[in-house]
Amino acid sequence: MHVIVLGAGLAGVTSAWYLRQAGFAVTVVDRQPAAGLETSFANGGQISVSHPEPWANPGAPGQILRWLGREDAPLLFRPRLDWGQWSWGLRFLLECLPGRARRNTTAIAGLALRSRDCLRALQAETGIEYDRLQRGILHLFFSPRDFSQASRRAALLHDFGIRAEVLDAQACYGVEPALAHCRDKLQGGLYAPDDETGDALAFTQGLAELCRQVGVQFRYGMRITALSGEAGSVAAAVVEGEDGASERIGGDVFLLALGSHSAGMVRPLGDRLPVYPVKGYSVTLPLAADAVAPMVSITDESRRIVCSRLGNRLRIAGTAELSGFDISLNAERCQAILRRAEELFPHIRPAGAPEFWSGLRPATPGNVPVIGRSAQRNLFFNTGHGTLGWTLACGSGQAIADIIGGKSPGIEFPFRNL
Repeated sequence: MHVIVLGAGLAGVTSAWYLRQAGFAVTVVDRQPAAGLETSFANGGQISVSHPEPWANPGAPGQILRWLGREDAPLLFRPRLDWGQWSWGLRFLLECLPGRARRNTTAIAGLALRSRDCLRALQAETGIEYDRLQRGILHLFFSPRDFSQASRRAALLHDFGIRAEVLDAQACYGVEPALAHCRDKLQGGLYAPDDETGDALAFTQGLAELCRQVGVQFRYGMRITALSGEAGSVAAAVVEGEDGASERIGGDVFLLALGSHSAGMVRPLGDRLPVYPVKGYSVTLPLAADAVAPMVSITDESRRIVCSRLGNRLRIAGTAELSGFDISLNAERCQAILRRAEELFPHIRPAGAPEFWSGLRPATPGNVPVIGRSAQRNLFFNTGHGTLGWTLACGSGQAIADIIGGKSPGIEFPFRNL
């Protein structure tokens, strides 16, 4: 059976790997000249099993109101004449209800744990290199109100089987000495020692090469314009090459892993995906040899900003902006991320100019990805991972390979149409 994977980001490439391991013939199609050059290019670097709670939670509406009018707000809504944006926003508010938030958190936690196991097994099997660090993630709280919730969060994580320890400010410095310069403001933290970090781009491109070595075909430079078919199935992906020539790529099964562009691709088929682009930003700093920069990954819960050490670089990423498919860099938001990193670590000592980046996270209102079958007999989904694309990549890839192969993924998760 020949599977056509549409998209060569984290979701597409991990899916291709597990599909090939299951014995399928696989072709991956992407408009870029190489794997991982869009959303997977410069994300925050965290494999954050300890953060299964989605943005949509009971406290979110109040936070959003407090952030209104701030250009540097962690979550920024830019209204557009776009029904998709407004309907997504209304569904986001619905997912903030306590029962829905608990359900979504449980689903994400289960998939995240499976995904971590899959990633570790893959790394042990292949030796793939991606600036991996297994030093955990330290979630920081700078207000007494936020820190008062740390014990509740730790108990919730323990219920899921995720190790987490509440630390006072002094203990946080013990875990990450580079935090010593913000001791007057820090209330405490939540430390998840089993979490990891790594360069998602290096992983995606390294895994794409491993896929190629075992027979996966990659068709780069091919813009997917439509899915063609009839009678409830897809016959081909219609693509356009760099020379403008159109081509039909046929297969037995099609897997949609096009991130934020997934919803538009299946709308003409009558399928509806609750996936909308949420823009995020990152700053990458090359570090001098004597830089005082963290080795443990940091999540600043007050600003929704993360810092991850990637070899001799520091990646600072965060914020969420609903502004359609606009990927232009907003200088003020980039500088706000950089300023916050400098406040936390005033002796970073960069070895060169910062690299700014923005990308579109494919988000569902509840942050639960869409994995499973479409209304078309031979079309499947692996998309909508939002801020957790790196965390959930391997587990999602293995799950969809199982589903396409007619097997149960073996975990409790709201897989689509199973």
